[in-house]
Amino acid sequence: QTPEEILHHLQNIVDFGKHVMKQFFGENYVHHGEIIQLPLDFVRQLCLKVQPERPESRCDKDMDTLSGYAMCLPNLTRLQTYRFVEHRPILCIEIKPKCGFIPFSSHVSQEIKHKVCRYCMHQHLKVANGKWKRPSKYCPLDLFSGNKQRMHFALKSLLQEAQNNLKIFKNGELIYGCKDDQDCISDWNELARHLKPFFFPSNGLVSGPHCTRTIVKELIHVITMTLLSSTDACRAGDMKTVPVSQGRSYCEASAFNKELIRNGKHKLESSGLPRGCLLYKTLQAQMLDMLDIEGLYPLYSRVEQYLEEFPEERSTLQIDGPYNEAFYEKLLDLSTEDDGTVAFALTKVQQYRIAMTAKDCSIMIALSPCLQDECSEQRPVVLTSKSRFTFSVSVLDLDLKPYESIPHQYKLDGKIVNYYLKNVQAKDDPVMSSLFKENEDCTLVLHKV
Repeated sequence: QTPEEILHHLQNIVDFGKHVMKQFFGENYVHHGEIIQLPLDFVRQLCLKVQPERPESRCDKDMDTLSGYAMCLPNLTRLQTYRFVEHRPILCIEIKPKCGFIPFSSHVSQEIKHKVCRYCMHQHLKVANGKWKRPSKYCPLDLFSGNKQRMHFALKSLLQEAQNNLKIFKNGELIYGCKDDQDCISDWNELARHLKPFFFPSNGLVSGPHCTRTIVKELIHVITMTLLSSTDACRAGDMKTVPVSQGRSYCEASAFNKELIRNGKHKLESSGLPRGCLLYKTLQAQMLDMLDIEGLYPLYSRVEQYLEEFPEERSTLQIDGPYNEAFYEKLLDLSTEDDGTVAFALTKVQQYRIAMTAKDCSIMIALSPCLQDECSEQRPVVLTSKSRFTFSVSVLDLDLKPYESIPHQYKLDGKIVNYYLKNVQAKDDPVMSSLFKENEDCTLVLHKV
C-alpha cells in the first residue's frame, strides 16, 4: 500500500471509533487514538526490538516500516479516567467476552443454534484442530446474564482455562494468561502471590490452598462489580435492539446449566444487566446481528451483485467509509422486513459488521488500591473485604470487521455447527449416552407397533 492509502486506512479506524463506536459504548469507554508521523529509522528499530517478543502465531504479520504513519493510543493497562498517582501499583484484567446471546433469527437452519451458543460449539472445533488442549467451561451467556452466581462461575472458568479470552497485567506486565495458542500460564498459586498485596495488604492471610481460593474469590467479586458498574452515558444506551428475552437466556452446553440439571433444578436465573454498564452496551451492539449469518449472506450477495454491475457506487454506499455521523444514523434502522432493495441489504450488512466488531472486542479493567480519604465522589470505587480500589473500564479492538470477511464467516459458521452435530451432540444425547454407558455392545430391540 502507498503511504496515502495507509493514512486513509488509519483515518478510517480513528473515525470509526470516534463517530460510531463511541455512540454505542460511550465517551469514557472508547479511546479512538490519533494518527502521528514517526521517523522511519525509529520504526525500523522498533520493529527489530519487538520481533523477539511476539508470539509465534503473530510472526507472519509484518509491521509497516515504510509509510511512517502510526496510531498513538493510551496504555489501557493504566487507569484512564483521571490523572492518578503513577507510582501506585496497578492491576489490569483484560477480558474478551465473545458473543453473549443465542441467535433468535428465523433464518437459522439448524435447531441446535437456538439452543447452544456459538462460543461453546466453536470450542470443540478448536480443540479438534489443535488450537487448544481442552475446551473451556466458560460460556459468554453466563457472563452476560447479570446473575452474579452465573457471572462468578463464568469468570472462574475463564481463570481456569484462559485461552485468549483473559489476561492479567500487573504494572503493565503480563502475569497471567496465554502468550501463545497452547502456552497457558495458569498457576493459581503464582497468581495469588501476585494479587495478595492488592487484596490483603496487611498480610493477615496465611499461605496455602485456602489463601489462594480466597484471593481468587475476591478477584472474581471485583471483576463482577466493575463489569456491572455504570460510568458513562451514550446515545446508543437507549437504543432499542431486540430484547434478550426474545432469545434463550442460557446455553444448553453451559457447564453451569448442566450442573443445575444434575442437581435437579431446571430454572436458570437471568437477572438482566443494568442498562448503563459496559456489558449491556456490548450486548446491544452485538444484537445488531438480527438475521444471523445465514439470513445475512443472501443480502451480502445482493450487494455484491450490485457492485459488480456498478463498481463506481462502492464509495457512494460508504462500504469503505467515511465512517461519519451519516454512517452511524443509517445503523439505527432496525427493521427486518426485506423490501428487496440494495439499501436494505447494505444496512443489514453494515449492522452485521458492527455486531461482529462488538463480539470480538476486549474489555480492560484497571484497578488501583486507594485509601479511604483518597476516594472522592468523582472516582468510581469498588470495595472488597480488606481493601478498596479505584478503577477504570475501557474497551479496545474496535476496528470495523472487513466487509470481505463475510463469506469466510458464513463458511466457518457451517463448519462449527456441522462439527458439533457430528462429534458432540451425538455423544451428549442423554438417551443415547445412558444406553452406551454400561457397555459399548448394545442390542437393538424392535417392538411391534
